[in-house]
Amino acid sequence: MAIVTLTTDFGHKDYYTAAVRGTLFSMFPEIHIEDISHGISKYNILQAAFVIKNAYQHFPKGSIHIIGVMTHTRGEISEGDKVLDAIDHVALEYDGHYFIGADNGMFSYLLDFAPDKIITLKIQKDTAQESFPTKDVFCKAAAHLARGGTLEVLGSPRNSLNQGGIIQAFAEGGNIRGEVIYVDDYGNAITNITETLFNQTSKSRSFTISTKLSGYNIRRLTENYHETKEGERLALFNSSGYLEIAMNLGHSSNLMGLKVNDVVRVEFKDE
Repeated sequence: MAIVTLTTDFGHKDYYTAAVRGTLFSMFPEIHIEDISHGISKYNILQAAFVIKNAYQHFPKGSIHIIGVMTHTRGEISEGDKVLDAIDHVALEYDGHYFIGADNGMFSYLLDFAPDKIITLKIQKDTAQESFPTKDVFCKAAAHLARGGTLEVLGSPRNSLNQGGIIQAFAEGGNIRGEVIYVDDYGNAITNITETLFNQTSKSRSFTISTKLSGYNIRRLTENYHETKEGERLALFNSSGYLEIAMNLGHSSNLMGLKVNDVVRVEFKDE
């Protein structure tokens, strides 16, 4: 049975998700659809990439992942004070899975290595409308793959994808500078500081984790959330291998005011 996952910024109020699901069932009634998330913040490709990166690997190889976030193709779209240029739609094969989405820089956050294949989608739409590519383009590509079709039929091959502008965590002067890249519904602030970078830099030294809010420094790591008292802040490396600032049965993001792109520092002390 072909599995297709959906990740979008549609939310749960409108008809958009139902329209996509209905289109997929109409094209291939035997298809199996799983929702990863429809709560991605509007146009937030970094958030979408983080969620998909930590979810797709738990699905069987051969699964098809539709990403309906910032999918504009013609003209321009405004995001706050920014104006975004038109972008291509792509389908790619990576790590035994298929991904369908917009080449908007998201894949540079999602992928750890180069895809096996990348195709620029050239799919004829049923209408001249350009406003709903997740339904009118991505569903056709997903249904084709679900039936056992090949990527090559969907468009023209390409060698690379657009790169996003995220700043990676890095070691500087024996310390680490990173950023919050995601805040989950529990208020846990997840950073881009990996356990590998931490271990390479720490050399078993004591440390202080600091954020923009003074007086809330953390000086030890825990293995789980319940090693601390209720309401106490903590830091740990989560199941994805990223440093997470959390609170036992609390909401660390509210308490510490942490938001995406806020700087997080780890300063090591020489004994």
